[in-house]
Amino acid sequence: MANRQSLKELQERLARRLTAARTEAATVSWLAVEAGNHRFLLPLVQSGEIFPWSSVQAVPYTKTWYLGVANLRGGLNGVIDLAGLVTGQPSSADRVTSESRLVSLHSALGVNAVLWIDRLLGLRNPSSFSSVGERPADAPAYVTRVLFDAQGLAWQELDLQQLAGEPEFLAIAA
Repeated sequence: MANRQSLKELQERLARRLTAARTEAATVSWLAVEAGNHRFLLPLVQSGEIFPWSSVQAVPYTKTWYLGVANLRGGLNGVIDLAGLVTGQPSSADRVTSESRLVSLHSALGVNAVLWIDRLLGLRNPSSFSSVGERPADAPAYVTRVLFDAQGLAWQELDLQQLAGEPEFLAIAA
């Protein structure tokens, strides 16, 4: 009889934990990152693995935001400077610090590419933001909107699926 009660309690605890895990996973929507003094929100469902900074082999005659290729887990990935891509400003390797990371695009997007970011800022969900601002007129199409947090800081939400299909993104030749 005691074993039945213990088993029932265990099942109830597991059911509560699974429900809590599903609820928590549903509320987390973005990976918050900083790149070139800009704050970005990358959708978790479109993001892949996060790698520490790795040596990058430069590729000649490419756009300034295309830094080169890196060998990550035995596969070659194009390394894109996220800040340089979005803002159009030239990339600078001086920004590489111990906090620099490479965030891969989800494999379902069909692009072997990683985004170079200056640092991870954690996970964010919709309740982290107090208002939605106007999308900058000069922003690329993959910048979907601007969100403002409680401190009034602006965050640009990116659509990585749209980025992966952008002709400008796919044509790296300078």
